[in-house]
Amino acid sequence: MPSGLREAMADSPKSPKAWRKPRVQYAALPFRREGDGEVSLFLVTSRETRRWIIPKGWPIRGLKPHDSAAREAWEEAGLQGRVRKKRLGRYSYEKRVDQALVLCDVDVFPLEVKRQTKRYPEKGQREGRWVSPEEAADLVHEPDLADLIRRTRELLAPKRSKKAETPEAKA
Repeated sequence: MPSGLREAMADSPKSPKAWRKPRVQYAALPFRREGDGEVSLFLVTSRETRRWIIPKGWPIRGLKPHDSAAREAWEEAGLQGRVRKKRLGRYSYEKRVDQALVLCDVDVFPLEVKRQTKRYPEKGQREGRWVSPEEAADLVHEPDLADLIRRTRELLAPKRSKKAETPEAKA
């Protein structure tokens, strides 16, 4: 979270009450496993500032948070796959809304990409590309998101089954 931002917003006499509390957004962290087992991440550019981000947006009525995140990935980049229900992490950033800055807390859900469609709602409005977690962390501007991305190999590591850990399985 940006340092001191919550306190500054809460103390500012010009800040409307609605903006004192962070707004929630949902994001997908699109990933795929390469042939060598390495993880690649998909980033898109924002429409206005052209900064590199992960697909994200406001909650969608009638959808669970992880499904909202998956919908954003499809709308912004045509990405489809398996979204996990469990949140991978959270980051905060400031979003400009109607000439004011609004603090947003973004819940991030991993999306294992199976395919990318050729037609999707925001095609032509954004750029997108597959990059390594290291490159992705260097490209994004939000420090909390960069920290989360740097931990993706650990966070997305396949879970070891308990069966494989038993002495019988090792023999």
